[in-house]
Amino acid sequence: MHTKTAYLALSSYPEAPPDASILAAVNFVGSMGCGLHVTTFSVDIPQLYSPMGGLLLDVPALVRGAEEKSKAECRRLESLVQGAAGAGLKVRCKSREVVLGAALDAAAAEARYYELSVLPWSGETLLTQDMAQSVVFGSGRPAILVPSSASAAALHHIAIAWDGSRVAARALWDALALLPKDGRLTVLTIRDEKPLSGPDLAGALAASLHERGYNAKPLGIALSARTISEALQASALEAGAQLLAMGGFGHSRVRDFVLGGATKGVLNDLRMPILLSH
Repeated sequence: MHTKTAYLALSSYPEAPPDASILAAVNFVGSMGCGLHVTTFSVDIPQLYSPMGGLLLDVPALVRGAEEKSKAECRRLESLVQGAAGAGLKVRCKSREVVLGAALDAAAAEARYYELSVLPWSGETLLTQDMAQSVVFGSGRPAILVPSSASAAALHHIAIAWDGSRVAARALWDALALLPKDGRLTVLTIRDEKPLSGPDLAGALAASLHERGYNAKPLGIALSARTISEALQASALEAGAQLLAMGGFGHSRVRDFVLGGATKGVLNDLRMPILLSH
């Protein structure tokens, strides 16, 4: 029987994601019943030449020290993941040495070989955010951002942010591939955020899914004074969902939810695992 495999990329330089976020990501993979492939990336720093001729700094020694520290951190991260994996979670780890600055593109390319990526999220670690953005928008595969607060309970309830768009449909079907046979779906539509293409999009999708055997229910949301991310996450959590699926691009607010420094404050408040499809 085929088993889905999630991909987890961990860069060690200049800093790794927080351990708590890594552990939450590993536990979330276990909740989905997937296998896990982990790649840790150590850094290869090109030789730098000091105009002072090394009189003040031993540049080669500094470079070697940074590279060895990065490799040691990779070994520690692998041990952390292996120690967190339960008996039912099959984990394969490997380490790759890449030139300085190349880890993001390397991770996005490697993620294309797996059903999905699971990425530890921290609003305080810039490299973690850069890695997430690179994999979400460069891999062509769905990616789940997992905050340290995520529950490790078995995945059985998924919320879908639905506006009838192409990217929302992509997120829907990527998420359905993760839902167990007895799982539940909540279809979320925000009523007062933008003009929609129909009067009851959530109800229409829920009815369509129900006809094919899915346990799906619609839920209309009033945005009020909240941001789109606040409204979706709060409603998904109130409904009991463990995962919120949404398109990587749906409209400007969803795009801002994913991209750029201006969104850092919103992403610092990531309250649950988010599946993003682009």
